[in-house]
Amino acid sequence: MLATPIHEQELRRFILPVADSEAVLEYRYINEGHIDFYRTFVPPEGRGSGAAQKLVRAGLRWAKSESLQINASCWYVEKFLR
Repeated sequence: MLATPIHEQELRRFILPVADSEAVLEYRYINEGHIDFYRTFVPPEGRGSGAAQKLVRAGLRWAKSESLQINASCWYVEKFLR
């Protein structure tokens, strides 16, 4: 079972411990009120575990709670916005 994603706001990312490493979802501010989720990464030992999905859902929930406009230059995040 996976842990809860951790939001490291000062580093503009969400992380999730996976095995001896971490999965990550990174974002950047484009301008005030608008962010871009640009990268997801899951280490090989954590792939297929649902870690990326859990990170993306946490990131999108947070962005919506902050009333941010969401852009996704990461293909994986884009799938959730369709």
